Amino acid sequence: MTTSFGAPITDDIPPLTVGERGPILLQDFHLIDKLAHFDRERVPERVVHAKGAGAHGYFEVTKDVSHLTSAKFLSQVGKRTPMFARFSTVIPESGSADTVRNPRGFALKFYTEEGNFDMVGNNTPVFFDNVLASFVDIIHPQKRDPRTHMFNPDMFWDRFTLRPVSFHQLLIQFSNRGTPDGYRHMHGFSSHTYKLINSEGVPHYVKWHFRTDQGIKNLKAEEAVKWAGKDPDYATRDLFNAIERGDYPSWTLYFQVLTEEEAYNYKYDVFDVTKVISKKDFPLQEVGRFVLNRNPENYFAEVEQAAFAPAHMVPGIAPSPDPLLQGRLFSYTDAHLHRLGPNYNLLPINSPIKPANNTMRDGAMQFSDNYGRKTNYYPNSFGGPHPNRSIFEGEKDWFVSGKVGRYRKDASEKDYEQPRALYRLLDKTEQQDLVDNLAKDVSLTQPFIQKRVLEVLGRIDDEFRSRVEAFLRKENPDL
Repeated sequence: MTTSFGAPITDDIPPLTVGERGPILLQDFHLIDKLAHFDRERVPERVVHAKGAGAHGYFEVTKDVSHLTSAKFLSQVGKRTPMFARFSTVIPESGSADTVRNPRGFALKFYTEEGNFDMVGNNTPVFFDNVLASFVDIIHPQKRDPRTHMFNPDMFWDRFTLRPVSFHQLLIQFSNRGTPDGYRHMHGFSSHTYKLINSEGVPHYVKWHFRTDQGIKNLKAEEAVKWAGKDPDYATRDLFNAIERGDYPSWTLYFQVLTEEEAYNYKYDVFDVTKVISKKDFPLQEVGRFVLNRNPENYFAEVEQAAFAPAHMVPGIAPSPDPLLQGRLFSYTDAHLHRLGPNYNLLPINSPIKPANNTMRDGAMQFSDNYGRKTNYYPNSFGGPHPNRSIFEGEKDWFVSGKVGRYRKDASEKDYEQPRALYRLLDKTEQQDLVDNLAKDVSLTQPFIQKRVLEVLGRIDDEFRSRVEAFLRKENPDL
């Protein structure tokens, strides 16, 4: 045993004191070092996705997609790329139960020869809102009440009834898919539409679907509550134990592919993350498969410090005009800079396999060689870093123009069409579970909020509204 600076320790338990019962001496460096480090063991908790589990694995291309993208890790069938995955609940704190009703984060880091590519998705194909500024305001009402520090259904349903575009996501969340049976039995989605660019500069717009090879399994509400009390780490334990016994989980990646013309002329806005693209209109096309086959050796170093950001892309993959995605390109990276520091990219779990090479230097916790004697500016005449102009970064003939303004996106009839289709797609048992789960939560709110929920549900489906209203009137006959 040594101090943190390598000096041998003769005894770790008794402190250095004046006599057997005397005061402790400040010169006991090991004691001070140990306590000071303990006081700083925690980095700030993630604002969202605080509770999660992760594992290492690989991604393998199974179908040729070189006509769609110049990304090298997708360039040929059979090519394998090392990767790391982190699954999480979105809203609750780090000490919460794995089985709470909530979306699940589905974040993947691919260590490619062109740098790291992060796919930061969820287990739902849509999200709560399609406006960037609303990102903060869809999280806050799901967090704890500023006064009581308890979860408050009034806050939750007040916000979302005032922004009905959220109800597509809410119907998924209050169905049984809102409580997946562990991380191995859920799909993952990019949710956003991304852009792929091939070697000729031709763009396509793409939705990413990661479909579990283990099959979808969900928990009923009562099962989720039971496991929350019996084993709060239910999903974490299930993933870890499966990998330890050699039962490696896997997911198959599919694309939904649209040409530029198809994307801009589709019946729904493909850049609106509250909408899906019908698989009947644009079928899934197989791309590859990822397998998780190695558990972390240290949770903090590999899972807690893992930093995923949609802005981490490689040539051949680009963002779309999706406004929420555009905001996440900034927000996620900024969160990591705050939580882990300016050199979070140097942490082993975040480092690319091909070393970074740029003019960024110094900063807190700079633990590399800081590029040694290399020049830290560009252009330079002394062998410093320089751009690779052979890399084709964007598509040909892309032009954007428009008037600067604040363009509102209020709810329209189109915002109710897909929730309506989802409700009617469910079988009778699934519909009843959705009605029960949603109505029980809404019943905890004030009557004026309950009425607003019913108004929105009436826009979706009259029968749906009637079934929820019947439940609520049992609790409040005067509604």
